[in-house]
Amino acid sequence: MSPNHSTFANPVIAGFHPDPSVCRVGDDYYLVCSSFEYFPGVPIFHSRDLVRWTQIGNVLDRPEQLRLPLDSPSSAGVYAPTLRHHDGRFYLITTNVSGDGNLLVTATDPAGPWSDPVLLPDLPGIDPDLAWDEDGTCWSTVAGVSQVRIDPHTGQVLDAPRRIWSGAPGAKAPEAPHLYRIGEYWYLLIAEGGTERGHGVSIARGPTPSGPFEACPANPVLTHRGADHPIQNTGHGDLVQGPDGSWWMVLLGVRPGGGTPGWHVLGRETFLAPVTWVDDWPVVGPLEPEATVPWPLGPAPTEARRDDFDLPVLPPAWISLRDRREQHCTTEERAGWLTLRARGESLDALDVVFVGRRQRHPSCRVRTLVDASRGTGGLAVRLDEEHHYEIEATVGEVWVVARVGSLKTVVASRAVPAGPLVLGVDVLEEKNLRDPRTGPDTVSFGIGEPDGTFTTLATLDGRYLSTEVAGGFTGRVIGLYAAAGAVHFDWSDYEPLDS
Repeated sequence: MSPNHSTFANPVIAGFHPDPSVCRVGDDYYLVCSSFEYFPGVPIFHSRDLVRWTQIGNVLDRPEQLRLPLDSPSSAGVYAPTLRHHDGRFYLITTNVSGDGNLLVTATDPAGPWSDPVLLPDLPGIDPDLAWDEDGTCWSTVAGVSQVRIDPHTGQVLDAPRRIWSGAPGAKAPEAPHLYRIGEYWYLLIAEGGTERGHGVSIARGPTPSGPFEACPANPVLTHRGADHPIQNTGHGDLVQGPDGSWWMVLLGVRPGGGTPGWHVLGRETFLAPVTWVDDWPVVGPLEPEATVPWPLGPAPTEARRDDFDLPVLPPAWISLRDRREQHCTTEERAGWLTLRARGESLDALDVVFVGRRQRHPSCRVRTLVDASRGTGGLAVRLDEEHHYEIEATVGEVWVVARVGSLKTVVASRAVPAGPLVLGVDVLEEKNLRDPRTGPDTVSFGIGEPDGTFTTLATLDGRYLSTEVAGGFTGRVIGLYAAAGAVHFDWSDYEPLDS
């Protein structure tokens, strides 16, 4: 390998970070992902090398930008943003299926602040894209795949939607369109086949932004459907040039674990694949868990694993369910503690007060110090309202709860002394298949003892907190919650483990 080549591990952004969209501005790269029912919405990352990414904020971080009603279901909310830079300004267009529909925000600094949204009520569909032609006309292409001209400043749709190309005949879910001018052609990149195992990326090209488009004879240009490969559900790509001028694709994929059918628990993650050009068509791949780029990498970003809740606002990696109101979530009521005041009565409720971070590693350890002397709450591993495990504390007692679909049970309980208590969860990836039913991991809950040791109270099968069981589009989030009264958390620590 050349001394200028660098090895990296895929995914480049691990955990529940689906539907990536990327843009390059000079030597800088910026990338956004879908956020669904979580607030703040649309995490945004920065990189100089397409591999090392640092979250610099969330695009939709104010209530007036992101309205998620408390009765909106999980896997609703914000879908498939597109991020672009044009004429000195950043533009982000996305769909809030639980509120304002298609909307557009802008910023001069991608770290924010971003503008209040410009609504596009006459733009149909989801997964909107933005592209500008040489005349300055702005085109928006949406899932389906249809296209209109829009005024990005007012949100006005300037003509009727027109179907332009929908991938392979009969293919499921043509979506996630991105339009580019590369060389002599306009290229239309789409996802098709559904975001499950049949997912793939296809492309067409034409002489103008609106076509007519001819399909690439090698479509799909990327898919792992039917393949024995550790990365599955590959699709929803976006093209970008690397620092050396070569071409690359960011895309989503999953890493199933365990036996049959394979369960992915971290959600859809962001991967990076090389792209070459043959006869003016892109050739993608290979997409591997370990890959190289032909340029040196910068230092790996330092990720804060522990949060002592000393700042007036939570860092951008912390996300809440549907909203984050100060009367329910604050670090200023009790200095150095996060205070959560209950609204919903349990994690089964749509309006539960929950604040968490995405699980980003197949094996990890999470600990928190909780004071539940004036309420009930604890530490949870959440996929949605019907699929979650948690250890819950109140005065004098803790218990472990498992909710799987219509079934809910207390699997362990124990008396504890009064006062603050360490709660913990250990997630361990399962590497040894006992039989085809072996789950992807185990999820163990326990408490810290006064002598510093840790006692496990219950160990649960992780497959039931997976998309293959629960459905939907999200991944696990590990976090803190209040089910009654006020619950205080002194610190929270997330530690990746080498499984």
